Amino acid sequence: MSADISNHAISAARQPIIKVEDAVVHFPIKQSILDRIKGHPQRFVQALNCVRLELAKGETLGIVGESGCGKSTLARTMVGLLHASDGRIRFDGKDISSLKGQQRRDFNRQVQMIFQDPYGSLNPRMTVGQMLHEALSVHKMRPPAEIPARIKALLELVRLPADAADKLPHEFSGGQRQRIGIARALAVEPQVLVADELVSALDVSVQAQVVNLLLDLQAKLSLTVLFVAHDLRLVRHISHRVAVMYLGEVVEVGDTELLYQQPLHPYTQALLRAAPSMDPTDRQRSVSLTGELPSPLSPPSGCRFHTRCPIAVPRCKEQRPVLETKASGQLVACHLV
Repeated sequence: MSADISNHAISAARQPIIKVEDAVVHFPIKQSILDRIKGHPQRFVQALNCVRLELAKGETLGIVGESGCGKSTLARTMVGLLHASDGRIRFDGKDISSLKGQQRRDFNRQVQMIFQDPYGSLNPRMTVGQMLHEALSVHKMRPPAEIPARIKALLELVRLPADAADKLPHEFSGGQRQRIGIARALAVEPQVLVADELVSALDVSVQAQVVNLLLDLQAKLSLTVLFVAHDLRLVRHISHRVAVMYLGEVVEVGDTELLYQQPLHPYTQALLRAAPSMDPTDRQRSVSLTGELPSPLSPPSGCRFHTRCPIAVPRCKEQRPVLETKASGQLVACHLV
């Protein structure tokens, strides 16, 4: 993979197309009859806690963090598949929870999601051509007479042969099925693609092909991409900026190379130290990450990372830090930075 990513004018004049404003997502835990009889309060999984984030037009924003930190929940909330318990998600300045009718349909078309499991997200009984035809006709993207030519063009765009239109999903490899998912998303000509662990289920060699395809498509079509992944090297290759999540909160955001070379938050430092390095002489000085991720049913008070942070002070346990812009331009939620 080559890391040739141009930041063009993104950092100079960032225009958010999607803005997350203090988004909270809580999932209620089903109570037993005994809990109800005893009057136990309703318990919630705190998946997102006051998340603030901006996705700029034309950029790729990577979301990283440990499993269970809320990456996929954030992605699905930004797409509108999940509803925020509190806070707002804005698309082009409009609160998506207030969109109805044609405005809601327009949003659903403009913001498309590509899922981790390409087979599970494709109808096994429909050919590729039928799936693309359905997307094009439902959203009235082309007159009926022009749909076959558009299907052919979409397959060429994702580097699949024309005869793929007549085949069912099970006849393709995992990488090819992921290309089909991308083609279906592109059929409605979206502004934003949300890729949730797009290549985590694929072989490493196939991952490179799919990621490079995504980079080419972004350049050709001026796409905005939210790229959710746990592979830090992959995120560095594809992203203009990176947001680091821990237990439902964004703890650091910054331009990719700056964040990777000068991580400020102790959690970001620990994540990068844990990532495999190709350089045998690389001995990073960042802190080690120890202990287990706390339960989202009862997250720690104050800074949620304080139970695993080697430099925590009493204030960290008592007061929740908020994202603040530092001199470097990075956003960091840490009392000690």
